[in-house]
Amino acid sequence: MATKNFENIVEDFEFLEDWEDRYRYVIEMGKKMPELDEALRVPATKVNGCASQVWIVPRIEGSGEEAVFDFDGDSDAMIVRGLIASLHALYSGLTISDVLGVDAAKELGRLGLDEHLSAQRSNGLTAMIARIRAVADAAKSGRLDNLEA
Repeated sequence: MATKNFENIVEDFEFLEDWEDRYRYVIEMGKKMPELDEALRVPATKVNGCASQVWIVPRIEGSGEEAVFDFDGDSDAMIVRGLIASLHALYSGLTISDVLGVDAAKELGRLGLDEHLSAQRSNGLTAMIARIRAVADAAKSGRLDNLEA
């Protein structure tokens, strides 16, 4: 399951012949993302397990499984900002229930990211996905207060 925005990225990647072009595309997605307000760059929003500085700030509209998930994110590394943009395209606008149902490894595998990221970047991407899933799980259970900044 993926959003229309993520499907658009998959389609664009199909037209890009080599990984260098795809890498530039990911970086361009990162450049287009708005910067996160400095006040939101706090320990509560920081993602542990990333080589770069990464912050994810969830925005949940509604409550329970049918609440709609979105987030703002940022990083001090351009490629990581692009990875955050990819995750935003994958998850933004889904219900909490759907967020928990996404097989992120499979979906991101469609982009070939798993084959071309360094071990550190892959670990960071896994940590970001784990953070998103933890937020969705907390929102589903009504325990979001202890995860938000």
